[in-house]
Amino acid sequence: MRALVSKAIGGPETLEMVELPDLVAGPGQVVVAVKACAINFPDVLIIEDKYQFKPERPFAPGGEIAGTIDSIGEGVTGWSVGDRVIAMLGHGGLCEKVIADPAKLYRLPEGRSFAEGASLILTYGTTIHALLDRGHIQPGQTLLVLGAAGGVGLAAIELGKAFGAKVVAAVSSEEKADAAKSAGADDTLIYARAPFDKAQSKALAEQFKAAVGRYGAHVIYDPVGGDYAEPALRSIAWEGRYLVVGFPAGIPKLPLNLTLLKSCDVCGVFWGAFAARDPKANQAHIETLFDLWAEGKIAPRVTEVFAFEDGGKAIAKMAARGAIGKLVVEIG
Repeated sequence: MRALVSKAIGGPETLEMVELPDLVAGPGQVVVAVKACAINFPDVLIIEDKYQFKPERPFAPGGEIAGTIDSIGEGVTGWSVGDRVIAMLGHGGLCEKVIADPAKLYRLPEGRSFAEGASLILTYGTTIHALLDRGHIQPGQTLLVLGAAGGVGLAAIELGKAFGAKVVAAVSSEEKADAAKSAGADDTLIYARAPFDKAQSKALAEQFKAAVGRYGAHVIYDPVGGDYAEPALRSIAWEGRYLVVGFPAGIPKLPLNLTLLKSCDVCGVFWGAFAARDPKANQAHIETLFDLWAEGKIAPRVTEVFAFEDGGKAIAKMAARGAIGKLVVEIG
């Protein structure tokens, strides 16, 4: 079987297509024939050894997949060969077959494509945990979403609307603003590209304040970081919640006096650790996501599909922060 693997630290250009031995499920295991693998920003970081987890090389990036069950090991119940599934892996998805934990499999609903299935769990799972458990979002509150046209950004718009919030989407281009509006954003703003000097940072803070209104943003969802973080924090409401989701623009340093002046919370969002520590709560969130998907309130937006051989190009586009919605690599 083929796999697109990282043998050395580096960017997507260092990935190599290799042949590996075929997989057969052992006791307690399931082997999934991968049909689609979604690309996320952790895939950029993990091959550069900048992610929280550093797998032993060689390894394939790709943390979420959809496919069909190829073989089932002894002791596994509730699944059959041929079942259509979504699987969460951490890494390893850019491979024709993977070993999966049956406890981390979800049934792909009929009528949904493999590309859609591979694009659901990580972005929406992160976001529902962020908004409900960390942000305590309430109907009628204002939600400011940075990087709102990316996978997690669009998920935040849709879930924010599903939970009754007013959603302000911040993006870097008109094209991305259109994507945010199509996902249901009430308002959009277009910010300039960082880095910012002091005057530009102040101007961006005023732009955020004007967009969220006089009372400020009750919840700020920030999967961007960098020079965008402090201006966004300056627009927060009294006792608001600032959600730290990711840092593709760099790790910011926030002036803590702002948290005192606004009596606000800065909340870290580490969905993977939450799911491992509280699997029952995570499972309840995932079930809510499938219900919302069935009701048409959320829908993964797959905007570009890449051939298996071009998986590195998908990661390169993610690294360049040029992705709108979800990028997916077709494998099977």
